[in-house]
Amino acid sequence: MKTRLVLLTSLAILFACLPAAAQEPVVGVTGAEADALFTSKNPQLNRNKQAAYHIMKDLLEANHWDLASQWITEDYHQHNPNVTSGLAPVVKFFESFRKPSPIPEHLSTHIVAVVAEGDYVVVVTPRQYTDPRDPSKKYTTSWFDMWRFVDGKADEHWDGATITPPPAAK
Repeated sequence: MKTRLVLLTSLAILFACLPAAAQEPVVGVTGAEADALFTSKNPQLNRNKQAAYHIMKDLLEANHWDLASQWITEDYHQHNPNVTSGLAPVVKFFESFRKPSPIPEHLSTHIVAVVAEGDYVVVVTPRQYTDPRDPSKKYTTSWFDMWRFVDGKADEHWDGATITPPPAAK
């Protein structure tokens, strides 16, 4: 029941970010304003939001995958079809194409919303893509990452990823 509530809440947030007809740009906040979204007065939710914050800032932004075991379990169940489950395969995946940079004081990723319920945290961010109808134009949409936490570490992850096509033949 809890899982269903979290998923329905997440979908409601995602659909609320999408325009009905003409598109409104999807925007978010950065810096201290974004950092504040990763806090809660509830100790369990705060612990999980803070772990999601460090995954976003320390791992995904600064690429310090050497710190991943602080925020991700060994068994990390990955539902992104491009990445194998487990801490080691996830670290190997990101380290294969990203180099570490200094960990910033504040999050620089634009954040639309952070929602926590029980063991789940959903982070919504804007994404910009080329308009397939007119490659000279761009549009924005919402992206999400959702984690299930166990003892303050991410144990399971979902996002909106699809299978990455192979590179075009030259």
